[in-house]
Amino acid sequence: MSTGKKIHVKIGDNVKIISGFEKHKIGEVTKIYRNTGKILVKGINFKFKHIKPNTESDVGEIKQFEAPIHHSNVKLI
Repeated sequence: MSTGKKIHVKIGDNVKIISGFEKHKIGEVTKIYRNTGKILVKGINFKFKHIKPNTESDVGEIKQFEAPIHHSNVKLI
């Protein structure tokens, strides 16, 4: 039995988002997560991670990163 799901896009493909908050935006596939069926698209679906300071001298920060989206929400262009 094979591991992972069949995904209709490959790394480097240009895709258009067809559903969700980023609808009608275009980006390039940078990474594929076969076990979850999700893909990472450059410049799409930014999330923020709040990081607490570990010591009193440290400063907390907010990191911005791209979160993966499901491959069924994109269309190959």
